[in-house]
Amino acid sequence: MHETDLAPRSLRTRALVTETGRARGLLAAGEWRPAVADAEAAAAVLARLEAPLPARRGAARTLVAADRDRRLQRLLRTTLHHLDAGAVSPPAAALLAAVARAFLPWFATPNPPAPAAARAYGTPAGPAAPPTEAGEALIPELASLFALLASTSRPGTPPITPPVEPWQARYAGRFRRYGRPAPGVWTAETVACPACGGTAGPWTVACDWRLIALGCPCGETTREHGLAFSEVWLLLPDA
Repeated sequence: MHETDLAPRSLRTRALVTETGRARGLLAAGEWRPAVADAEAAAAVLARLEAPLPARRGAARTLVAADRDRRLQRLLRTTLHHLDAGAVSPPAAALLAAVARAFLPWFATPNPPAPAAARAYGTPAGPAAPPTEAGEALIPELASLFALLASTSRPGTPPITPPVEPWQARYAGRFRRYGRPAPGVWTAETVACPACGGTAGPWTVACDWRLIALGCPCGETTREHGLAFSEVWLLLPDA
């Protein structure tokens, strides 16, 4: 994947360029043979990437625009679902997270989350409408990659999972842990340091795509925060 092809300036695609290029290289070299969970997640994302738009005759322009954005929103939600489920391997999680970051402008468009406590990722203020054409421009090459990822796993062959470099970042702000104890009911809780009770950091975030550790300025490090990958990753700068 070339940055000039898949890095519209209006989207957060730095991680996407890195992870898609890395995934293609690993698959081509035979260094990544996806596990079943990786292939299943890739197939689900691929279905969203290849979903046709509804056939509408004489539809209003606003309705067609909503159809286009709804397809991208469903792609984001499917990606987040498989990322936060915690079943995929670290390289698949890194790839899904990069896709989610790129398509984050569609988190609430065209259908905002109904509950007041639904996730708010704190993305920088952008245009009133998401950059639909820029998002759609990512689809063809992403579809090619996810088709490869979904088809590489073969029954009876053991998976090969390449190592993923751990990363560390600093974040000054609050992390919120969200839950859904019942249909239509959401909860949200601010994560606090178990030692000093601090909630605003600046946190030192360390991650190996299996576990996330939060380091508090008081010196305490915790992995028992209960945060999903998206609740941490999507708040961090696109570095």
